[in-house]
Amino acid sequence: MPKSKRNRLASPFNFCISATKPVLFDFVFQGVWNLSMLLRIEFEDEETFPNQLSLSEYPCGIVTLSKTQKKTKEHKETLVSTLRKALDEYQSLYVFSYENMRNSLFKELRDKLKTSSRFFMGGNKVLQIALGKTNADEVKDNLHKASELIEGDRGLYLTNLPKDEVLKFFGEFEGHDFARTGSPATETVELPEGPLEQFTHDMEPFLRKQGMPVRLNRGVVELVANYTVCTEGDPISPEASRILRLLGIQMATFTLTPICYWSNGEFEILDEEEAANGAKSANT
Repeated sequence: MPKSKRNRLASPFNFCISATKPVLFDFVFQGVWNLSMLLRIEFEDEETFPNQLSLSEYPCGIVTLSKTQKKTKEHKETLVSTLRKALDEYQSLYVFSYENMRNSLFKELRDKLKTSSRFFMGGNKVLQIALGKTNADEVKDNLHKASELIEGDRGLYLTNLPKDEVLKFFGEFEGHDFARTGSPATETVELPEGPLEQFTHDMEPFLRKQGMPVRLNRGVVELVANYTVCTEGDPISPEASRILRLLGIQMATFTLTPICYWSNGEFEILDEEEAANGAKSANT
């Protein structure tokens, strides 16, 4: 067959391919973009990705990309030495409890106070050893009383700031973030039947996957019935946690509560209820 004839026969096919290339590219690009947005929404909280995701939510399993090394004896000895050295550098010590810890918010707090204060957290038993567990082995007078209160979600705050300023700071400090799965809802969130204009049309499959009764009506995501995202006091489900994030509703409040105060041998309980809870957990 002559070369010119082969070209003429192939030209309609070439035209079809060239005409569909832009459409095909747009289709693939839009699909990849939608998937990336859904993954970003689902895993945006760095606190829960990837190690704290439930296997029941993802039956295919989880591949851990990083491993946490067990703290060595040398690391613990360094922490004890560092804390004991800090007791000579700072005038006062506080044992505090925390709720809804968020690493990003806590880092901002530490950076803000780093010129006058220092926080110690993690390894409660190591912190107790550093202060001294009994009257006989305490580093300084009455420090064993503070050591007894280091239980559960608690830490140490060493500072040179005046006591009244510290108590004011603890009382006013609050950090807000999105609630995690399993935490109690602080309010009831209900969505009425009708259009959900805050969501784009490509979010409709994801919302349906979370259990929302939605459909597309002329390109607009629409609820076909009233829907309760969460109920006050009830644990937040994984689906509700994702929907609340999409709605921009933050239900977690990061707080710090001072339990006791120590300075130059002077010891004082600041929160009787928290101190009693610590003593109860230590005896169980």
